[in-house]
Amino acid sequence: MTKIIAGPQMSPLEILLVLGAVALVLARWLSPGVRRPVTIGAVAVVVLSGAVLGVVGVRWQMAPVLAGAVVALPFALACVLRRRTGRAARRVRWWVALPGSVVCLALIAVGPVAAWALPVPVFPEPSGHFPVGTSVLEWTDPGRPETATAEPGDRRTVVVQLWYPAQQSPAGVERARYLGRTGEEARSVSDALAGYVGVPGFVLDGVPRARTHSVSDAAVADGGRFPVVLFSPGLGGVRTQNTAWAEELASRGYVVAALDHPYDSAAVVLADGRTIRTRVAATGDRDKDEKLAVGWTRVRAADLSFVLTQLGRLGKGELTGPVAGRLDTGRVAVAGHSLGGGAALQAARQDRRFAAVINLDGFPHDPAPRSFHQPVLALTQAIGEETDPAYIPRLTRVLGLSTATSYRLTIPGAGHLTFTDAPLYLPPVPALVGSLGRTEGTRVTAAASIAFLDTTLRDKPGDLAAVLSGYGDLSVYRAAA
Repeated sequence: MTKIIAGPQMSPLEILLVLGAVALVLARWLSPGVRRPVTIGAVAVVVLSGAVLGVVGVRWQMAPVLAGAVVALPFALACVLRRRTGRAARRVRWWVALPGSVVCLALIAVGPVAAWALPVPVFPEPSGHFPVGTSVLEWTDPGRPETATAEPGDRRTVVVQLWYPAQQSPAGVERARYLGRTGEEARSVSDALAGYVGVPGFVLDGVPRARTHSVSDAAVADGGRFPVVLFSPGLGGVRTQNTAWAEELASRGYVVAALDHPYDSAAVVLADGRTIRTRVAATGDRDKDEKLAVGWTRVRAADLSFVLTQLGRLGKGELTGPVAGRLDTGRVAVAGHSLGGGAALQAARQDRRFAAVINLDGFPHDPAPRSFHQPVLALTQAIGEETDPAYIPRLTRVLGLSTATSYRLTIPGAGHLTFTDAPLYLPPVPALVGSLGRTEGTRVTAAASIAFLDTTLRDKPGDLAAVLSGYGDLSVYRAAA
């Protein structure tokens, strides 16, 4: 895979292809003395870069660039070819060539614009002092039937990806892929995500090409035991959807365990090679969707508790893995985005082993919310009654049930997907991903999360409310009686 350059979001080969195509179109308008060498050079650049991209994998964004070059090619060559008599070949009249050149340049310009709008994601460098390792585990709960299938004896299986503080890896070591352990898995998950939102798979073809800052199965960092954060993705989301956030937390000394929920996540690739696609989808009927969400949330909350039990065994060294014996499961937070945020709240109420909750713009779907003891940090976009009249009142009610002080932080300029990796690879349209740019949303989400975790899991002294208020509009919910 060619290295991706931040900014234009194109590889060096793609940049060469664009420059060669532009030169091919403009060569016709140059003086006779330079027209021939420029045309020949441009043809060589387009052919060679296009051929190499064809071998390593050409992105669809380069298709209009190639189309513009192909259209311009015969006209450019006509200007330098000589007839057998030695006279120059007849050139197309300028008033015909000019609109043709404009059309070709417009086609070529589509490529860089599309590459900018739908780039290969470039992940922000984690700012903590720990390098980051990652590992994927698969666990089956023998005591819980899989309710999504009618197969007798089918038991609930979850896939968990860990990000953890690691030792420094050798220079040049390959970084982990973004969406999967292999290229095939990454493409399968990318196609499933595209299908889930209703767009062709090729639209997101840059996403499975991405590399993160983590090293697969790297040796865990020296030191003691690390506090743990469990994470549940949004409806149809996948375990890797908050990789930038997870890597930042891991670089600060936390172990993040993110779950794939089979038959809920867009696609889950199991160790035996099976790919499980989602079977959940909104119906558009508010009452019916709420009943469905209650069931999905219940299953997710049970998944989170089961994974916490398995992590406890891993922390004791009863299970194998890079972080075996290095987890502090006495200091565990549960987190989630969207539906996963609601599941995190329900899991905390049902399981007192969780010490804190982070809810990333998630609606609480617990039909019978009751008092719980954990502090909560809820990060939300700005939502008014005209947008969702039930969301903030319901969230406020649930936060008020905690016997610990909780916080709701409204991030200015945030959208629902701001709290995920989506701004790194989707068009920067405020209605889609908010108005905080490619990386600012991730920075704010991670910074607020770390401040909250340092206080609740590590007993770091300081005024948490003052720190959080620096990131947005803060509401504080004092401990209930």
